[in-house]
Amino acid sequence: MTDDLARLTAPTEFLDHESAAVQEFIDAAVPDRGADQRELAISLYYAVRDDVFYEVYGADLSRDGFKASSVATRKQGFCLHKSVLYAACCRAVGIPARLHYGEVRNHLASDRLREHIGGDVFFHGLTSVHLDGKWVKATPVFNGLLCRLYGLKPLEFDGVHDSLHHPFDEDGRRSMEFLVDHGGFDDLPYEFVMDQMRTNHPDFLDAEGTGTVRGGSLAAEATR
Repeated sequence: MTDDLARLTAPTEFLDHESAAVQEFIDAAVPDRGADQRELAISLYYAVRDDVFYEVYGADLSRDGFKASSVATRKQGFCLHKSVLYAACCRAVGIPARLHYGEVRNHLASDRLREHIGGDVFFHGLTSVHLDGKWVKATPVFNGLLCRLYGLKPLEFDGVHDSLHHPFDEDGRRSMEFLVDHGGFDDLPYEFVMDQMRTNHPDFLDAEGTGTVRGGSLAAEATR
């Protein structure tokens, strides 16, 4: 592994994989840390996707709330939180990982969420991992329950191909599409992320501006 890639396995402020919470999350997800890196990446992907509940309401957007250790403890968050935890877990087992941001159109958001977001274009976070000599994108976001409620097939990951988004639902309707790619980052760029949230989704933030609005449930708002 080159020095540049080795650097991308180190802990950071937000990818704090040396913490007890992240280490315990990995222990529960990966029985054998000596397994093939692709196998480890896949196992950790499904642990983050399915064992950390996807919820957009009442999310902690403080610096501490975005740390992988906080996400591993709460076991709840949305794409910005879950991508941090996955990147931290991968780094902890020696897989170089970065965070990636963009803007996506989500055709299947609830009416209430669209009202808070200001439409159907969302600031979005995912993860890039380095496996078998190349970078692969992974999005361990929507857990199985939400996929069923919104008529989506759960997004799979094989460690070889990009796992980006759901282009269509089970009835063939448009589901998500990438509109803007903001690129990759070695750690969560907190001021950039919060600026994107304040600029693109001001009505989605709570009164203090350090969290998202409360009082909702994405699962309860499913129309299917």
